[in-house]
Amino acid sequence: MPSTSIRKSEYDPERKVLSVWFVASGKRYDYEGVPAEVYAAFRSAFVKGRFFNEYIRDRFRHRLISDD
Repeated sequence: MPSTSIRKSEYDPERKVLSVWFVASGKRYDYEGVPAEVYAAFRSAFVKGRFFNEYIRDRFRHRLISDD
């Protein structure tokens, strides 16, 4: 199901980095140390924004990626 808050996500399994692009701001954040199982659950979640808020936001170190 498409998300109203998350535009796109990508996952690098070697680095365990989850990249998330948000609809409202258009900004990308990278979340470090995300296990593959968490990413798989995120991808299959019916409501991705809710899953993100409960299981990813504030649980993994993150950084804003500039547009440059």
